[in-house]
Amino acid sequence: MTSLADRTEDRWDDGLIARSRPKAAEALAGDGGDGGDGNEGSEGSEGDEGDEALVRAVSGAGSDGGKSTAPPLSPEGQALRVRLDALRQLVGLSRTRLDGKTLAEAGRVLDEAAARRGLSPQHTVVAIAGATGSGKSTLFNSLAGVQISETGLRRPTTAAPIACSWSDGAAGLLDRLEIPGRLRRRPRETSEAEALRGMVLVDLPDLDSAVGAHRDHVDRVLALVDAVVWVVDPEKYADAVLHERYLRPLAGHAEVTFVVLNQVDRLPGDAADLVLDDLRRLLDEDGIALGEHDEPGATVLGLSALTGEGVGELRELLGQFTQEKGAATRRISADVDRAAVRLRPLYVAGGHPGPEIGETARAEFEDRLAEAVGAYAAGLAAERAWRRNAGKACGTPWLRLWRWYEDRRAPRTLAGLAALAAIGGRGTAVAAPPVEEEVTARQRVEQAVRVVADEAVTGLPEPWAQAVRETAVRGAERLPEALDELAVTLGAAVAVPSVKPPRPTWWPAAVLGQAAMTLLQIYGGLWLLGQIIGVLEPQLLPPVLLMVAGIVGGPLVEWACSIAARGPARRYGQDAERRLRQAAAGCGRARVLEPVAAELLRYREVREQYAAVAAGGTKLSTTRQ
Repeated sequence: MTSLADRTEDRWDDGLIARSRPKAAEALAGDGGDGGDGNEGSEGSEGDEGDEALVRAVSGAGSDGGKSTAPPLSPEGQALRVRLDALRQLVGLSRTRLDGKTLAEAGRVLDEAAARRGLSPQHTVVAIAGATGSGKSTLFNSLAGVQISETGLRRPTTAAPIACSWSDGAAGLLDRLEIPGRLRRRPRETSEAEALRGMVLVDLPDLDSAVGAHRDHVDRVLALVDAVVWVVDPEKYADAVLHERYLRPLAGHAEVTFVVLNQVDRLPGDAADLVLDDLRRLLDEDGIALGEHDEPGATVLGLSALTGEGVGELRELLGQFTQEKGAATRRISADVDRAAVRLRPLYVAGGHPGPEIGETARAEFEDRLAEAVGAYAAGLAAERAWRRNAGKACGTPWLRLWRWYEDRRAPRTLAGLAALAAIGGRGTAVAAPPVEEEVTARQRVEQAVRVVADEAVTGLPEPWAQAVRETAVRGAERLPEALDELAVTLGAAVAVPSVKPPRPTWWPAAVLGQAAMTLLQIYGGLWLLGQIIGVLEPQLLPPVLLMVAGIVGGPLVEWACSIAARGPARRYGQDAERRLRQAAAGCGRARVLEPVAAELLRYREVREQYAAVAAGGTKLSTTRQ
């Protein structure tokens, strides 16, 4: 058995069921009934011409077919329009993130709201529903003042919905309910009927009928009417089918709900009051607010449709309810409330309302990418390259010759090249890094993406958290390769620069000093050689002192230059590290952080729309006096 709550999970249609206007002959066929077969309801005695004049079909009276120019919206109507617009945007923004079945209820509410708001706002559609033998058809006839719906001991008595309209122009509403022309009636024209002008009353089949088609009629019509009068009797007012299948799912529709205890004439003494109290208790357990002490909520009263006791009070309440012309707005607002409650787990979680990637998470993500691309090691290599270049420029010629010889003999044993190999440098003279190092770099990138995604989804509902994770994973698919390209190009360039690093201002003086020391050695050596071969006058001390000064002064100048080069070399290495770090961070931002931030922005937008949809959801939309 399909419940009313289950119907809302189905795929929704446009809510406005197009029906051709019934032919005049078909509409007038209800004047005398269908021969009293009882399947479609009885229209009274065939021989009673007065009743035939009063009980007539509503054949689409009104040139607009049930549609009319809408009056200016009330404050409640304007608030409802804002909520419906927000719900429509919410569904549109969520359609690619959530499956259609999840959004089916919201889509149905939008369709039904559009269909109802496009029809006559001057009419209020009220359904009378109840279990077998509750006397709802008798109450229906009593309110209409004429025998319209068949009553009797045979069950089920009512096989299809029967409508009674107190005014013209309701054809479009009845088409929407799929009530054929032969089952549309008019009440007896009395002074009491004038108070109900604008009401369309629908008698439904038994909600616990053994015939599945009857229950389908009940579920379909209850989802479309503006208000419901639930008729219960002293024997079945606590029936589980009524409470679990209908009243509890529609607990949020208390303002458009009437619960009447029929057949109170069968209860002796104070028994009727006791049963009414117990009925109120059950309704409270169902979560239905009761409209007592001028508070908005469901109306509960006792009556006897057979004797007429309490029927006048119900007629007066329905008349006032109809004249307010706010039932449709209240019903749609309650539908929106219920949809918002069901959608809440998809848009609201325990986290903060505006999730974002924090600065700490961004910094940690960029640090992990810099570590994966080897920015720190590349900076150290660049620093060593700068110091090595300074040593070549400011070192003694003899030491430079030795280093040149070592480079030619075993170039791959140098510390700088070993460092490049360790960080994965891709110079022409450097071997490719081991496979294990590439795997480690990829794992570092994946870990960085996973950590920043987990930080971003903190406090997000699961569907949106999953969407953020998928966005981060998609962005990280080619990120390791992109970082490898940075290591090949920019990393190798900063570690083994193609041009000489910039020189400080003291560098030329150091080079001149080293050249002077070399000239002293050469001059002292030539002087000493000339004395040895007898060309010059023997004076051993001066040339020896010149040679010693040059030999000792060269290393001293080189040592002083190495001390002075530490600061510039460190700054050069830090600058190289910063450039590689920024390049890796920019790559990570473009591929991961920005798409994740865009997904979080979308969530904030839908969260704002959900807040607009849920506005007023914790309180009843209007107050019925």
